[in-house]
Amino acid sequence: MTRLLVLQPDHDDPPARLGDWLTAAGAVLDVVRPFEQPVPDDLDGYDGVVCLGGGMGALDDAGHPWLADVRRLLSHAVSRRVPLLAVCLGAQLLAAATGGQVRPARQGPEVGVMLVAKRDAAGDDPLFADLPWTPDVLQFHTDEVSLLPPTAVLLASSPRCANQAFRVGDRAYGVQFHVETTPEVVLKWAEGYPGTAAGARPGWLDPDRLAAAHEDIREVWQPFAERFVRLAAGGLTTSRNLPLV
Repeated sequence: MTRLLVLQPDHDDPPARLGDWLTAAGAVLDVVRPFEQPVPDDLDGYDGVVCLGGGMGALDDAGHPWLADVRRLLSHAVSRRVPLLAVCLGAQLLAAATGGQVRPARQGPEVGVMLVAKRDAAGDDPLFADLPWTPDVLQFHTDEVSLLPPTAVLLASSPRCANQAFRVGDRAYGVQFHVETTPEVVLKWAEGYPGTAAGARPGWLDPDRLAAAHEDIREVWQPFAERFVRLAAGGLTTSRNLPLV
């Protein structure tokens, strides 16, 4: 049994389809919502960690004091080499926790279904190697990782946001984009954050277009989620070329 700790920083960003994919791959999920539950002190008993997104900033401790506990636990996961997948805000928290920097996105929000481009280092990565070179992803963010942590390796970029995916050490992954969403989740975000949603091109948040795009996302990212479960279970070997922390 592969047991994963899922940190959900925001009520409006649940595990959704990512949770379904992880469960179907054999994982048991322990979902902790830091805004209403304490963050575990350590990762004893867990084989991996998933940290989801949220509407707050990665350093918005004044309004969300539990963010410090999340960053501490993500740093602990890296130091213990516990497999970690951090999504959007989660990726920003991972970067901040391991020596990177986060700031408001200089080119403005990224919103809608877009492409990211893998970098050369992704070709030797156990999770990213089998992805298409330009996979579809769902973007909905106003902040960005402006400086990667010192030990990080860049895995994917986009024209408006250079640090779309990265790995810290050999087992901790941050992705600025979303793969967990459903069309209903995205439309709820658009309703709740109209200023951010205004950054989308006309028609990009149309329900039918979102539904079709989410099927494309599933085809690419469900196998990725399955590989993450294999990594957490010890059944996926990391490349000998990957740096250790």
